[in-house]
Amino acid sequence: MTSHFLQSGTIVPVTVLQAGPVVITQLKTADKDKYQAVQVGFGKKKNVNKPSAGHLKGAGKFAALREFRVDDIAGYEVGKKIDISDFQIGEMVNVVGVMKGRGYAGPVKRHGFSGMPASHGHDKPRAVGSIGQRFPQHTRKGLRMAGRMGGVSVTVKNLQVIDIDPKKNLIALKGAIPGARSGLVQIISTGKIKDLEAKQVVEKKSKK
Repeated sequence: MTSHFLQSGTIVPVTVLQAGPVVITQLKTADKDKYQAVQVGFGKKKNVNKPSAGHLKGAGKFAALREFRVDDIAGYEVGKKIDISDFQIGEMVNVVGVMKGRGYAGPVKRHGFSGMPASHGHDKPRAVGSIGQRFPQHTRKGLRMAGRMGGVSVTVKNLQVIDIDPKKNLIALKGAIPGARSGLVQIISTGKIKDLEAKQVVEKKSKK
């Protein structure tokens, strides 16, 4: 993460991502695959196995392949590159990534429980507390307790595009995103665009 200054002088915390370019490697149709989707490849890989090489058919050696469902595949073709030129400054996007693994965590850290009182005989103030009642005489499924935390897919919604660098394929998004450094994320446009400067002016007036 870093900071970005708007033209008005307002400082905005941003996360800088290397977005593409990605290459379309496969088109899935409703007739053959029962649904419509676009498969893209990202990154470089030195060696790929024979099944992957046959699937890509000279399109390249990619470190990762991802698939996105679309309503219409008419505007896509295999081998076409998709870069950040499709995004606009001020556009709202959703980012999907894998959360950092936290290991085995207690209920206070994992779910935000307040815990037990720190005095009056309590020697385990971070305990989970009651896990059931007289009926149905067993712990219900899905009860929030201690357990493995992180390592799951997380979606952060409505992040705003602050800046774009087409030459270096860099895009700056306002706020934080899930995952560790050098991790792979998906940037999905919501189709909404908001003015950066107008939004900052409204926020300043509301604070007075």
